[in-house]
Amino acid sequence: MKQARVPTDVEFKRLVAVVSQGRFGPRNRLALMLSYFGGLRVGEIAALRWGDLLDNEGKVREQLRLSATVTKGGRARVVFLNARLRKEIEQCGTSFVQTPALLQPVLVTHKRRAFSANVLTQLMKGFYTQAGLDGGSSHSGRRWFITRLAHAGISPKAIMMLAGHQHLSTTQRYIDVNDQMMRIAVEVL
Repeated sequence: MKQARVPTDVEFKRLVAVVSQGRFGPRNRLALMLSYFGGLRVGEIAALRWGDLLDNEGKVREQLRLSATVTKGGRARVVFLNARLRKEIEQCGTSFVQTPALLQPVLVTHKRRAFSANVLTQLMKGFYTQAGLDGGSSHSGRRWFITRLAHAGISPKAIMMLAGHQHLSTTQRYIDVNDQMMRIAVEVL
């Protein structure tokens, strides 16, 4: 099975620009950013409620706690939200939803219903089609997240924990390597 495409920096910028347009731009952008900057799986994104991201005062949390019922491995985990992702959540929380009820789904369809993982997968696939990026899928953001951490020199064990994997070999399969990265690697010698 072919792995999801990991966009280059230029492709990622184009993808964000395309996704941010239109009536549902803020919602679509947040879905994308949760995948790229949180490393979340599409099912985890679809299951999010505003109370997962915001505290009782409406402030964006620094950590997201995923329950075992929404994770692929059936094990609860903590997702750390970096400053860029917290800013995206804050912007969407104030522009897309006036005062979100904490139990309300973060991402809703045009019919104001929560996305299923399957419908969100199809929506995200459409993002890549619109941006002209063949091979992109709802898993591209997660692969981008893991690849970026690996190439930044983050500990493999830390990446494994952030990804919610049980085995380092699983995490290693997510890391994308291209010719430019290999050129940089050999120049270190």
